Order: sequence, then structure tokens, then C-alpha cells
Amino acid sequence: MDNINVLIIEDTPSESEALIKVLEANNYTVAGVATNHKDALSMFYEAKIDIVIIDIFLNGSPDGIAFAETINIVPNASKPFVFLTSSSDRQIFERAKLTKPFSYLMKPFNELELLYALELAVEKFYNQSDVFLSDEENTVISEEYLFIKKGKSLKKVLIEDIIYIEVEEKYCNIITENEKFLILISLTKILELLDASLFARTHRNFIVNNKKITEVILADNLIVLTGGYKATLSEKYKDIIKNVRTLK
Repeated sequence: MDNINVLIIEDTPSESEALIKVLEANNYTVAGVATNHKDALSMFYEAKIDIVIIDIFLNGSPDGIAFAETINIVPNASKPFVFLTSSSDRQIFERAKLTKPFSYLMKPFNELELLYALELAVEKFYNQSDVFLSDEENTVISEEYLFIKKGKSLKKVLIEDIIYIEVEEKYCNIITENEKFLILISLTKILELLDASLFARTHRNFIVNNKKITEVILADNLIVLTGGYKATLSEKYKDIIKNVRTLK
């Protein structure tokens, strides 16, 4: 299970330490702390980053804005970011606004405002053509992962780590090896969004990850999955066997 990875760009140790404390207490993963423009770009491209918190002024220069401008123009490099600054200069704000940040926060930061800003930034940024928000907007689904709202934070779940999904009235239980999640979405709807080559329906109440199947017991209409989990295999969906390599 991976949490959301945050890059902090901040040149004041006390400020970065305060950010780290709040983020880690709310299940975010701090992927790195950069104190200058060069290191920020290096960390951004080398580490797995989901969102960035940017101090506008680094060592007296508005290099935070320069960083945002850079990642915006590099193909496929853009990530959501929020600015954090003590500057009240209108010209600085206007320049920063052109980079289209998801939020512009003033120092000293308010913990709740920061958490809300991060949550909204992740949801809005990943709400692209290949992304789905559930009816209660508590889950973001893309081709590689889901962001699931849990308490005050958004948890990042790799789709390939999902073992199976089970319907429970209007909700779906998403089961991974380490954690379970309950989200408001129909089984049919989530199946439409998942990769058909990886996931298959085995019963009106079950979707399984084909790569997690360890045994198929036809006599008992049962599929055994990684971790000892079991899913029902109904007659209607027995064609799933065609997608599993077998020796006769």
C-alpha cells in the first residue's frame, strides 16, 4: 500500500519540519525536501511524486514559481502543486497565478487549510478523461491507481495490488493484501473502469484480479486467491477459465 507522495520545496528548516509533521500525521508520505530550484527539479524527476508543496521564495528569489513554470511545460511531467508563501506582493501573486496552482496559501499555514488544499488538488488534477470520481467524490480512479478517501487523507492504492472486489448493496469492498476499503460505487460501474484483461467478473457480487488467482475449484464453484481469499464462481461467468493458462 502506497500513500500519496509529497515533495516539499522549502528552504526554511522549521517550516519544512512543521509540514513533515502534519503530512505524516495524516498518512501522506514525504518523498523529499528540496531547498533550492536545482535540487527540487532533481527530486521531482527522480522520485515518485504525486503532489508538490512549493515555497515561492527560495533563498530570496521566486524560484518556486520558476519550478512550477518548468514542470508545466515539460511533456508528461506536470503534477498538482500548491504554493505556500509569506509574500503579499500582488505582482508575485499574478505571476504565480499564471502557473495555475491548485491553491495559494499564506504562511504561517493553517493545518486544516493545507490538508483540504492537498485533497482538492489531488482530486481535481486526477479528474481527467481517464479518471472517475464516485457519486460521493471519495474515490479517484486512473489507469494505474486509485485515491481513496479514508478519514482526513487520500490513500493511494495500486490497481495491480487489488485482489478482488465484492459488492455490498450500493457499496464495493476493495480488498488488497494489506487493507480493505469500502466505497460508494456499483460493481457494474467499477468493472467498466477497470482493465478487462486484468479483472474479470466471477459472480454478480465478485470481481477478481486474474493475476491473483491461485486455484479454481470447479466442483465447488470456487476461486481461491492470493492470501487465501475466496470468490464465488457462478455458472454464468465460468468463461473466466479461458483466460487462465492451464495444463491438461
